[in-house]
Amino acid sequence: MTLDNNTSSQPQRDEASVELLRKLREKLLSNNISTARVAALNLSWKQEDGLAILTEALFGSYPRTAKKAAAYGLRRMNGRMQKMALEVLEQGLRHRDRTTKAACVKSISLMKG
Repeated sequence: MTLDNNTSSQPQRDEASVELLRKLREKLLSNNISTARVAALNLSWKQEDGLAILTEALFGSYPRTAKKAAAYGLRRMNGRMQKMALEVLEQGLRHRDRTTKAACVKSISLMKG
């Protein structure tokens, strides 16, 4: 009986996850840097989904605050995602947008200490 309850609640968890990711993405794109950084930190805990959203914000046509917060979120990734986040930041060094480049330079320098 426990298995039936878990499988029936699975779609609800998926919907809740999608809704949470949507809200975090919306906050990441905020013009308020504090709100954007908190959202980026929360996205850094979301593994692949967080990496995808942070990468989109870093390379997309978004405000400066979103790009800086995305670089912060990538810098804060841990575990198996840290290497992928570093690769994304290194790609940002070759990006044509100077805000993206500057955010990536700062994040990489802080990561490497």
